Amino acid sequence: MYVPEQFKVSDLHEVEAFLERYDFATLVSTGGDGLIATHLPVVVRREASGFVVVGHVARANPHWKTLDGEAEALLIFHGPHGYVSPTWYAGGPAVPTWNYGVVHAYGPAQAVDDVAFLEETIGALVRRYEAHRVGGWRMDGLPGDYRRGALSAVVGIRVPVTRLEAKFKLGQNRAMADQLGTVEGLEREGSAGSASLAAFMRARLKDK
Repeated sequence: MYVPEQFKVSDLHEVEAFLERYDFATLVSTGGDGLIATHLPVVVRREASGFVVVGHVARANPHWKTLDGEAEALLIFHGPHGYVSPTWYAGGPAVPTWNYGVVHAYGPAQAVDDVAFLEETIGALVRRYEAHRVGGWRMDGLPGDYRRGALSAVVGIRVPVTRLEAKFKLGQNRAMADQLGTVEGLEREGSAGSASLAAFMRARLKDK
């Protein structure tokens, strides 16, 4: 990924927080017929060796059969993004652009066809999204046969991350007045996407 220095993110704590917050990732690898991609929710873990990303895919999805634990794969984590109008800048001339946050995580993806691994991985996902709900759904509440059938219909994925590229393109190359104007312009748009990008930018405003 092309990452100009002013948009590069090197703080691992900030990168980790991003991976955990925007945890619906795109897994890209190479199969016999070329590139193949799958979109999936994941869990990011920090182990002694570094970050490890785990998740699962449908057994019917042939993608998992290409993941041998040796060939490098790419996980793309997408954050807030949106159109930026040059009318929001304090000065000019200027042209439109697109602001966004994204992280690329690379590593040898491996398919893990193991019930214990699946239970742990799916359990972590369920806890993340159900823990705050009153009477939230629990996997152990399923009838035994149904649970076994559900687990047999998926395959686990494990990716030990060997390198990271993090890019927050938020107008850091422009004057503070232009960055503030962009945030305020996005806030006036009134859409959920614009509000999300505005909040992401506001938390990271940096003077040129």
